[in-house]
Amino acid sequence: MEVTQMYIYADNAATTKTSQAAIKAMNECMEDFYGNPSSLHSVGQRAAEKLLQARMDVAECLGADFKEIYFTSGGSEADNQAIISAATFGAKKGKKHIISTKIEHHAVLHTLAKLEKQGFDVTLLDVNEKGEVDPKAVEDAIREDTALVSIMYANNEIGTIEPITEIGEICERKGVIFHTDAVQAVGHVDIDVKKQKIDMLSLSAHKFHGPKGVGVLYANKKVTLTNIIEGGAQERGKRAGTENLPGIVGMAVALKDAVSNIEKSSAKVTTLRDRLIEGLSKIEHSVLNGASENRLPGNVNFCFEGIEGESLLLLLDAKGIAASSGSACTSGSLDPSHVLLAIGRPHEVAHGSLRLTIAEDITEEQIDYMVKEIKNVVDYLRSISPVWDELQRGEQKHVI
Repeated sequence: MEVTQMYIYADNAATTKTSQAAIKAMNECMEDFYGNPSSLHSVGQRAAEKLLQARMDVAECLGADFKEIYFTSGGSEADNQAIISAATFGAKKGKKHIISTKIEHHAVLHTLAKLEKQGFDVTLLDVNEKGEVDPKAVEDAIREDTALVSIMYANNEIGTIEPITEIGEICERKGVIFHTDAVQAVGHVDIDVKKQKIDMLSLSAHKFHGPKGVGVLYANKKVTLTNIIEGGAQERGKRAGTENLPGIVGMAVALKDAVSNIEKSSAKVTTLRDRLIEGLSKIEHSVLNGASENRLPGNVNFCFEGIEGESLLLLLDAKGIAASSGSACTSGSLDPSHVLLAIGRPHEVAHGSLRLTIAEDITEEQIDYMVKEIKNVVDYLRSISPVWDELQRGEQKHVI
């Protein structure tokens, strides 16, 4: 009898599997709503109605007005437009100071670095050992010339959820635009942009079982957007290019499903996440990265001393476990994670990181299988590691 090896996809922070509901909606759109939404004929206007409905659905899920929703190619484009818009708007008023954190996604950090070369002053706030930014530090950093505060909702590597509502209230009180990169959070935690005083928010469909290549920039009416893409009057003149209607419709369906099931899904995934954390914590000289409570439901991130993350990933893949060592956007880099360094992990420990991000289709059996196989692989890698040998002989001191 042939034994089929268990295969577990545990890299949902990189991308989720597109849901059947989203695929069905996209196929229907390509077959029956193929017109250009900008066309005046009836075929185009049917597509325009479909586009409007998707915009209204997305707005409802975020607690926004549909006129505040702008469709983009994903989270990176939305981050870029949000930050550049606030910077451009602020500069016209003599405000060229921006506040962010050291653990942001590179879509934010690289945009800020570009703005620094153009004469903007950027303050990157420290975070604590859990990856949390202190709202008081945000308040203290705000100056008369601060144009923008941009702080991610939840970290893509270690899963820590930031105190967004408190920061939003501070920014409103200080009269500063507040943007949050919520790519990892939307569809997984409750979000209401009005109640949380969020002025701009970025999201990407493929993080909540929607298709790749489509996202949203929410921008409230007090924000003046700067065009990143020129060429047409789409998205109320703020993002040129014929709309990716199938992708947008698929995103709206996936987001509605995620938001409507968020309580049940979060409870299930959190319980299994904690089971996974408990099991991996029993591996000696290992440490959980990120907050234990204020954490995304499906995120588990560990460092294992004495091993390299790349070897760990390759051997786990051979065992049928798909994982990552951090952000998929930097997986080709040999440098240790900037997020792990920011929370105080030494270089040699940060290299041995493992990120497991699970979804609602995970089972207890799969969790237990991961714990067993990860321990086996860690033990094997340490058995052939000269660094681990030196640690065990006392020639080097253990860091964790």
